[in-house]
Amino acid sequence: MAHGVRVHAVGGPEVLVWEEIPVGAPGPGEVRIRQRAAGLNFIDVYHRTGLYPLASLPAVIGMEGAGDVVELGLGVTSLAVGERVAYAGVLGGYAEERVIAADRLVKLPEAIAYETAAAMMLQGMTVRYLLRETYNVVPGTVVLFHAAAGGVGLIACQWARARDATLIGTVSTDEKAELARANGAAHVIVTSRENFVQRVAEITEGQGCDVVYDSVGKDTFRGSLECLKPRGLWVSFGNASGPVPPFDLSLLKGSLFATRPSLMAYTATHAELAENAADLFGMVESGAIRIAVNQTFPLKEAAAAHAALEGRRTTGSTVFTI
Repeated sequence: MAHGVRVHAVGGPEVLVWEEIPVGAPGPGEVRIRQRAAGLNFIDVYHRTGLYPLASLPAVIGMEGAGDVVELGLGVTSLAVGERVAYAGVLGGYAEERVIAADRLVKLPEAIAYETAAAMMLQGMTVRYLLRETYNVVPGTVVLFHAAAGGVGLIACQWARARDATLIGTVSTDEKAELARANGAAHVIVTSRENFVQRVAEITEGQGCDVVYDSVGKDTFRGSLECLKPRGLWVSFGNASGPVPPFDLSLLKGSLFATRPSLMAYTATHAELAENAADLFGMVESGAIRIAVNQTFPLKEAAAAHAALEGRRTTGSTVFTI
């Protein structure tokens, strides 16, 4: 047995319950890990509220973490007991210990702390596939990135700067605007007092953006489409304001493209996962990207962390210490 946070019914932050949970022995191809840190992401809110339905209840939520291998299942030869590992995209992170498929883990370089890994695996690998694969951002690419001061956004600002691209970020406050600029955003729009469609038109002199990365959803999707150049790409990868409603394809005027990608689809094989993680680790170890762990909570205080995230009281990454 170990302690963890489980959801017994969908709802608000109060449904997150700290309790003892069973941790079985690893089966063939699996390992058991002792977690040192876990990450907080908006997908955790989607699971908690039922927007993304869980397969069964009660369930341990959480999609990323880092720790040490403590037991190997039959046939696992790629890892050894005591090795430092990290993962993203596998439900069950809000726990002291967990069992996970060995091919969903990557070895964690000694230079990267557990807390940094837990703050960057899902968010950093998301940015990697978004800016390298969903749309290959290159020097001169003009990007609009919503929620630029969030965990994903701050990494995206730095990655775009490293690629010599022009990133226009949207944020909700002047404080967050300063943060986005400090991390590489070329232009920042404060949506509480500025119309982002008008500002993008001004910034780009009416040309629009090559790609828009939109994790906000319902409140921003129509404006996002208006910000694109002809044949531009709208990337919908989150629903912070609610899911995007059904819409008429005529909104894609100008031969626009739209996609709804996921990290799981871009890291479906271990080779894809390892390539993505290696690129991310390299960017962090080189200093091109700095992971901002701006909030830390004990795992048992998961409800307070969720309330802060939903209340837009967080910037950068939030990590649970275990």
